[in-house]
Amino acid sequence: MFGYGSLMWRPGFPFAESAPALLKGAHRALCVYSVVHRGTHAQPGLVLGLDRGGACRGVAFRVSDGAEDETIAYLREREQVTDVYVEAVRPVRLLDGTGRVLKALTYLVDRNHDQYAGRLSLEEQIRIVLCGKGQAGGNVEYVMKTLRHLEETGVHDDLLAGIAAHLNQQNQGS
Repeated sequence: MFGYGSLMWRPGFPFAESAPALLKGAHRALCVYSVVHRGTHAQPGLVLGLDRGGACRGVAFRVSDGAEDETIAYLREREQVTDVYVEAVRPVRLLDGTGRVLKALTYLVDRNHDQYAGRLSLEEQIRIVLCGKGQAGGNVEYVMKTLRHLEETGVHDDLLAGIAAHLNQQNQGS
C-alpha cells in the first residue's frame, strides 16, 4: 500500500513494516472536494489526491500476512466512500537505501468525478480548508497533521507549507 496523505500518519490497518517510498507519474495535490471526511455537501472541504504527472514521496506499507483482504476492504470503505479515487497498483521505489521497486496499491484521483477540484488558486484552497469540517474532523487539522508528518519524514511540500503558513496567520489574526 502507498500512502501519500492521511494514510501516512493514520493508516488504520495492521502492517508488518513501512518505508519511505517514491511514486513516479503522479503528484500530491489538494485536488479533491471532501463531502464526508473533511467537509459536507453544503460546505465541502479539500483533501489530497494523487493527480497525474510528476512524482510523490510517501510511505509504502507491507500489510501483515493474512490481513491483505481485510486491509483492502478497509481501504475501499475509507477511501472510496464517493468513488472519487481510482484504485491502481503502481510501482514505487523504496527510499530506505535498498532502492527496491515494489508494486503498491494506491488511489489516484478520478479527474472525471464531480469532486475533482483541479488546480485551485492558493486563496481558494485556503478559503475551503478554513471552512471544511466533516466526520473525521476539521480540514485545517488534516492539512496541518499531514504537513507535520511529511516534515518529520524529511519531505518538504511547498503547497502544503504555503497553505499552512496562511492558516497560521489566519489563526493568529483571529
